[in-house]
Amino acid sequence: MQKERLTRKLTECLERAVANYEAAGITLLVTRKGQELCYAQAGLADRESGKPVSRDSIFRLYSQSKPITAAAVMILADRGEIDLMAGVDQYLPGFRNAKVVQADGTVRPALRAPWILELMTMTAGLCYPDADAAGQYAARVFEADQELILQGGGMGTVEFCNRLGEQPLAFDPGTGWRYSTCADVLGAVIEAATGRRFGAFLREELFEPLGMKDTGFHVPEEKRDRLVTCYRRVPGGLEEFRSLHLAVGRYDREPAFESGGAGLVSTLDDYAAFGTMLMQQGEYRGRRILSPAAVRFMTAPRLGPDVRKDLWDSLCGYNYGCLMRVCDRPESCSIFTGQGEYGWDGWLGTYFANLPQEEITFLLCQNAPDTGTAAVSRKCRNILASELSL
Repeated sequence: MQKERLTRKLTECLERAVANYEAAGITLLVTRKGQELCYAQAGLADRESGKPVSRDSIFRLYSQSKPITAAAVMILADRGEIDLMAGVDQYLPGFRNAKVVQADGTVRPALRAPWILELMTMTAGLCYPDADAAGQYAARVFEADQELILQGGGMGTVEFCNRLGEQPLAFDPGTGWRYSTCADVLGAVIEAATGRRFGAFLREELFEPLGMKDTGFHVPEEKRDRLVTCYRRVPGGLEEFRSLHLAVGRYDREPAFESGGAGLVSTLDDYAAFGTMLMQQGEYRGRRILSPAAVRFMTAPRLGPDVRKDLWDSLCGYNYGCLMRVCDRPESCSIFTGQGEYGWDGWLGTYFANLPQEEITFLLCQNAPDTGTAAVSRKCRNILASELSL
């Protein structure tokens, strides 16, 4: 009975969000100890055809790709194949002679190249395309690659990230926090360290062992009818949205640049397998993917007060771990949550949270940009906590 009531309440919440044009369609899955607790859906995967969203709808993860990239780094750390305090310039020569752009626009030598650990914690000094000087340097690399993509080509992952490394940093590594291209650079580090394409490494080391059959950097033709159409909010409704945002967005072929920060697509059940593996301390269905030590490292708060102050206001109550938020002050959070909750979300509407104390994985997917941790995600988290007395 509790499951039926929980499903009804969550479905009603999703339906209200769709009616308010927050997204065209939304799906939600909650698991406990790897078993389904409830599934809910509302709205459409494609408005033109009237096709509803479904449990196997394929969504663009964007930044929810980042926790997967962090896990891939942890696999190599488990094996002793990388040192987390190694400078990224040991793998990517573009980061040699690292520079910093100052507030007045002048450029000076950086104190050193970023460490791999600083890439994991977003303290490397890198940035996304933004309005300030450092962001404009990064924007040049994205713009150049997007032009090549439109022409049918594109830079490879290592080439793209070497180009990023040649641009000035926003600050000396370790001295601040800034959401950035760190996960993309980690994908290139994995390529350089293993001699395998980043996508092949993910497929062989994570996706195949976890049964994540619909997760990858492109959508094969036979699955393309399950890829949701994206819509952006406009006054009074929604309109179809197409973009090469952050040099990703063409999923009809394998990309040259496999973006560890934004490039993956996936489904609820695929990502639930990944979340369950982390919840079970690195093991999934009798197969070990990560050591418990690696999972503890990956899901621990890692920012000291000197850089924590740079976190977004929306992350009040959270610290930052390895490419994920980590709750260490639940009394300061804006949702009902508990100590140790971790996860991340994506620009095109996906949201992931693991609640270790309750052994719960919460996943929500919607098909609207500029979303991430949206109102509907917070409302559904609160409904779940209230119904289960978390």
